[in-house]
Amino acid sequence: MPISTIYEPIQEGMAEVEASFRAVGDVDLPWMVEPLKYVLESGGKRIRPALTLLAGKPYHYNPKQMVPLATAVELFHTATLVQDDAIDKSAVRRGKPTVNSLWGEAIAVLLGDYLFAKAAELVCSTGNLRVMSIFAQTLMHISSGQLRQYVSAYNWRQDRQEYYQQIESKTAWLFSVAAQSGALMSGALEEEAEALRTYGLNLGMAFQIVDDILDFIGEEEELGKPVASDLLQGTLTLPAILLMEQHPDETIIKEIFEKRGDVAGVARVIEMIRRSSIVEKCYQIAADFCAQACLALKGLPDNACRKSLLDLADYVIERHE
Repeated sequence: MPISTIYEPIQEGMAEVEASFRAVGDVDLPWMVEPLKYVLESGGKRIRPALTLLAGKPYHYNPKQMVPLATAVELFHTATLVQDDAIDKSAVRRGKPTVNSLWGEAIAVLLGDYLFAKAAELVCSTGNLRVMSIFAQTLMHISSGQLRQYVSAYNWRQDRQEYYQQIESKTAWLFSVAAQSGALMSGALEEEAEALRTYGLNLGMAFQIVDDILDFIGEEEELGKPVASDLLQGTLTLPAILLMEQHPDETIIKEIFEKRGDVAGVARVIEMIRRSSIVEKCYQIAADFCAQACLALKGLPDNACRKSLLDLADYVIERHE
């Protein structure tokens, strides 16, 4: 199902979020205009702000609060991407040069800080103290996750549980906050907001696992970055972890990490994963997380937004980019 169909119940709100998001680039700061607009026009599926709107629409939906909140969620996400690229020294994202490759790492880090601050300003404009607190906790959680990933780079001794902890911080936490904050902002009951938080967390876990699968089975033109770029940068993801589980005597990943980017070794790992049952097993794990996400929605009212959230779980598993 096309994502535009999934977004139909919130079509008007998403258009307002897009306009609000791009308006962030209208600043009277000559040295910031070019990199800021470059980042804001990079595109994307806008899944996180869509989660916010879908979670809040069935309740007391107020566009004056929900649009800034959903915009803040996407700005938050964008800031993490900009700073991740700087930390990882990534040259390409979504087929385009990264901010750090065009303007340098210092500009990328400071631009990320600006986007975080702008997101905070938008959240504060809603006047909801509970949501403000949640966003502050989110920044701390994601920052600690980024730090954990940085210090564990090129450590081949990580296991599946450590991977799950990492992707919860890296991706799933913001998915959960997007859904939970949208519900709370619209006056949902506490148990309804908690159900949506659980939905978002599991959906985010599945989303990142599929991302990590595509990193090994996709083509560079589709991925917008080199195949197996995480492995090249010293990051262990689920396919590589399952490969080590299945072949405990195989030392190829250890050797890649010790050499800090063995291109020939990475090519061999890609081939081993593609020719095994690992990809299928990873998809099954992602599907299990999606099933848990959908289960969390079981007690919520049956309406168009709930259907879109269920369809979004299918989309996450079926996507190719």
